Amino acid sequence: MGAETVDLLVIGGGMAGLSAAARVASEGGTVVVVEKAERTGGSARFAGFVWTTPSVEEMRRVNPDGDPELATALVDGFADGVAWIRSLGVECRPPVPVLGFGRGHQVDTNQYLDTCERLIRDRGQEVLTGTSTRSLITENGVVKGAECLLPDGSPRRIDAAWTLLASGGFQGDRHLRAEHVHPHAAEIGLRANPDSRGDGLALGRTAGAAFGRKDAGFYGHLMPAGVSLADPARFVDLALYYSEHALLFDTTGERFVDETAGDHLTTMALLERREARGLLVADARVHREWISASYVEGIPGVDKFQLCHRAGARAAVADSLEDFTSMPEEWGYPGATIRDRIEEFNAAMGAGGTTMPGRLLDRQPLDEPPFYVVEAAPAITFTFGGLLIDAGAHVLSADSDGRTPVPGLLAAGADAGGLYRRAYAGGLAPALVFGLAAARTALTETPSAVGG
Repeated sequence: MGAETVDLLVIGGGMAGLSAAARVASEGGTVVVVEKAERTGGSARFAGFVWTTPSVEEMRRVNPDGDPELATALVDGFADGVAWIRSLGVECRPPVPVLGFGRGHQVDTNQYLDTCERLIRDRGQEVLTGTSTRSLITENGVVKGAECLLPDGSPRRIDAAWTLLASGGFQGDRHLRAEHVHPHAAEIGLRANPDSRGDGLALGRTAGAAFGRKDAGFYGHLMPAGVSLADPARFVDLALYYSEHALLFDTTGERFVDETAGDHLTTMALLERREARGLLVADARVHREWISASYVEGIPGVDKFQLCHRAGARAAVADSLEDFTSMPEEWGYPGATIRDRIEEFNAAMGAGGTTMPGRLLDRQPLDEPPFYVVEAAPAITFTFGGLLIDAGAHVLSADSDGRTPVPGLLAAGADAGGLYRRAYAGGLAPALVFGLAAARTALTETPSAVGG
């Protein structure tokens, strides 16, 4: 490699990419960041918590089918990731519980991302925005950089000892969602930036990278059906987190999932139902304690039912269960069946019995009128399926035993797969931890030593 070869080329300037690039630059390494959008940050700019499980044992409980090596690396690397954020002068607020099983910190992600970019530039390294990546450069099976296209249309070759794919996954491409998530996923809402369209996936596969299991799933939340998500402010404001304490019915009027397992899991389950939409029903207690209250400690509560109603969602207040029989026909739900199922649920919970599906956590009846009804639909934030990596963020080869790296190629963030399978324990945290792992690899290893 010539004198112009950088230590790390980063394709994608989001949480994973900027973390990796800033770490390498801070250690005196040379870096180029290529971001196809006009601004760095990606979907991380819409998030505010860095969190995961507090122990490997808890990670295995909530994510039993994920790669155990990656799960351990995430938990073990989390404290160092938080320390890195704080070392840049970015505040990580005191730890709080998240989703009932996790623990994490509220962070000003915009400050963190901008600080990383500023550090990279201050160290004399490049951040190229509005720049697309046309192809990877490979020589004798070793990835040695990429051919890029600058904003003015001119090509630029960037030679690198290591190339990191961190383009943010493929949730922005409806065809890839349909292929790798579920046919219904082509039409679901996107609660993320629209630029993550599988660039890293396509580039990695041209270099012989292995792609994770097709049924890995995705992270998302229930959102009010039919409401535009064009305004990123709605990603959190309209998310129906309280579904964990409500009942969800599909278009046949039946429950189909234990809602208390988590809104993010219920979202995946609803995607697979006919028409991928359902009615979320809560009572006055749930409205008081969850719909209007704070979802995560430190975040002010808002009345999500009122927000959904004002946004134009199908939303209604029923004074009694009998009112469900008068549900508008155009909604397409059997109101009498839903009434019956709520009454059956209440009787079972009141008697300390069981229901089908089960109800592991909040087992209180929904029997305090009025009842709050919102039509819900799944929306996607990022994909779990991606290029398989190891704990050092090395991309693994498809033409091997499954643990042999593609020399010179790294992946992190949503471009990396294998960590989660139909489970979730944080999104920013894996991007941070494996972005820093990629930086460590770029600073301490040579591709020839890894690839043999």
